[in-house]
Amino acid sequence: MNKLQGKSAIITGGGSGIGRAISLLFASNGAHVHILDLNTEGAAQVVGEIKDAGGLAEAHICNVSIQDEVLAVVNGIGQVDVLVNNAGIAHVGNLEGCKSEDFERVFNVNVKGAYNALYAVIPVMKRQGGGAILNLASIAAWVGIADRFAYSMSKGAIFAMSLSVARDYMADGIRCNSISPARVHTPFVDGFISKNYPGQEQEMFDKLSKSQPIGRMAQPEEIAKLALFLCSDDAGFITGNDYPIDGGFIKLNN
Repeated sequence: MNKLQGKSAIITGGGSGIGRAISLLFASNGAHVHILDLNTEGAAQVVGEIKDAGGLAEAHICNVSIQDEVLAVVNGIGQVDVLVNNAGIAHVGNLEGCKSEDFERVFNVNVKGAYNALYAVIPVMKRQGGGAILNLASIAAWVGIADRFAYSMSKGAIFAMSLSVARDYMADGIRCNSISPARVHTPFVDGFISKNYPGQEQEMFDKLSKSQPIGRMAQPEEIAKLALFLCSDDAGFITGNDYPIDGGFIKLNN
């Protein structure tokens, strides 16, 4: 339970969902967790949970799509051994259903937000002699998913950015990988279903769950366990890879 002992970890979007699970697990493994999030209440709640359990954590209210804000936070933190680019938003719609403002909103958070964090953290890791970076991609980077044009664009970019960073900074001791979850049962999923399918919540939840061959959605804690491995020294020989965690969706969904 000390895979990240003494390490400082930045987790964007760490105040809810997958980011929350990663923050809690990293802290329980000895990391000093820094949550970058716009969700003041959520970030504070996670920090409180970590501190109540005897861990170290801080919340930094930050819009990851604004580079100056990210740079200021990272410079204030100082030591950064691990970066998890988790912050992201979704959009439902095909190309014709994706307006310019929708496209830009998704791009600014999912792609530019990850770029801003990478841009701020890479020089710090270079000075320190290395670090581990994990970017949250998606099965949408691997396969065509209906009505997810902008979201798929953003996750394909994350996939490619991860490879580029892994290649360019290997000699600096910096590892960079990505993971591609399928559907994960988070409050976002529950909210999406209740908003779009009122009165059919259970039916739609079951339908979405069964779209994965394993027959259910992932739990955020399952994603966090893979994140912990890839950010720990146990994965010291792993870089430039994407890991689907998808209940068989990509290869077995025939």
